[in-house]
Amino acid sequence: MFGRCNTRCCADGDHSRPLPLGGGWRTGRYWPVLLLAGLVGAGACQRLELAAPGGGPSIASNSLQLPSLGQQPSLLDAARGDTGETISENPQARPPGVAACAHTDQENRESLCNSLDQNTWLIGVDGRVPTGTCEPQWADAQPIPFQMFLQGEYIGPHRTPHVPEYRLRVGDQLELVFRKTVEPSVTPYRLNVGDQIRVQSYVDPNLDTTVTVQPDGMITLRLLHQVRAEGRTIDELEAVLEKLYSRYYKKPTITVTPVQLETKLNELRASVDSRFGFGGQARRAVVAPDGTIQLPALGSVPAQGLTIDELKREIDERYRQIVHGMEVTPVLAQIAPRFVYILGEVPRPGRYDLTGPTTVMQALSMAGGWQVGGNLRQIVIFRRTDDWRLMATRVDLRGALYGKRPIPSDELWVRDSDVIVVPKSPVQVADDIINLVFTQGIYRILPNPSLSVTFFRNSIL
Repeated sequence: MFGRCNTRCCADGDHSRPLPLGGGWRTGRYWPVLLLAGLVGAGACQRLELAAPGGGPSIASNSLQLPSLGQQPSLLDAARGDTGETISENPQARPPGVAACAHTDQENRESLCNSLDQNTWLIGVDGRVPTGTCEPQWADAQPIPFQMFLQGEYIGPHRTPHVPEYRLRVGDQLELVFRKTVEPSVTPYRLNVGDQIRVQSYVDPNLDTTVTVQPDGMITLRLLHQVRAEGRTIDELEAVLEKLYSRYYKKPTITVTPVQLETKLNELRASVDSRFGFGGQARRAVVAPDGTIQLPALGSVPAQGLTIDELKREIDERYRQIVHGMEVTPVLAQIAPRFVYILGEVPRPGRYDLTGPTTVMQALSMAGGWQVGGNLRQIVIFRRTDDWRLMATRVDLRGALYGKRPIPSDELWVRDSDVIVVPKSPVQVADDIINLVFTQGIYRILPNPSLSVTFFRNSIL
């Protein structure tokens, strides 16, 4: 395996070469932050005074005696004297912003040890603090804020978004909310099939009638019989009727008045009306395997790989070419299920749901940890790229799982459809071979121990 700083030794197709660690294996936003180093020296209490901002009075806080971890001195170790006692009272020997004074009074000591507040510091490792090495070790431990481990932290911080922008994928469920707008149209309205209009003449009231545009786009009028109305504006239809009636009247004076318009829009609204179901004018859709969704009057609309805003613009533009006054708002109701597959030396191998950002160790915990004989130094992760190309890498989590590596660089983030394999150790492989060859093989054929001993003595083996 290559260095743990910025490359990994991965298998990409038929080639094995170092690949960048950030290329689909790690998300910097989710790098582990804090791990507690453990407290040593129970019974010895010291008081830390943290300098307040602006040169104000110091803030007193408590912690247990701080041990020296490893060869590299920590921030508080640097302030200790040569005798290894508690922090020196010499202000020049104290670290910046930290002062200490030992309290010998038993009551004050118990009071300070029992009153832990947000200014208490613990000894631990922070993956954000540079240490001069690729991976922080326990020897790099230094003070970390105690409030990270308070009782309310089970809720967790808000953190950063899981992804900068979410793009739809196959299996995502959408709820599309339809709304009729009242924005004026920039183009004249053209009659559609099903629209109702009233035709009137100031010369002959017998010509007055209310007609509906027929499925063939025609209307039926006295003396004229069939006249095409579909696709024409009100003014255009008036001009046509004025010209046609001029054969019978010197000046017919025809007026066309709309009675019921927007038939297409009303039919579309009726097709998505859910007031007797889920409520409102909405429709549910699922991204099909071909990456499209089905909508009334539009048919298939591409959705895979689009953001919610991009899908909204696509749908609105397509509806604008058919009807005016319809606005669609897509809402992501449920994301497609995401799975990780864990195989090998684990108690419960199988498929597990990914409901949030998950690391390799978290995935192993879902499978019940690891079994004795599992090779934790060579855990294999198989991953498919966007074009379905197979990639693979190996991680070493033995030190982390045994508590020896506080910030393991091998703790990668799991992606949907990853396959994690915990292989057998060489000792376990040898034990399996012995069991198959001898216990399940030769010993089963020759159950008599004496015959089996004679067989081995006469054997060339």
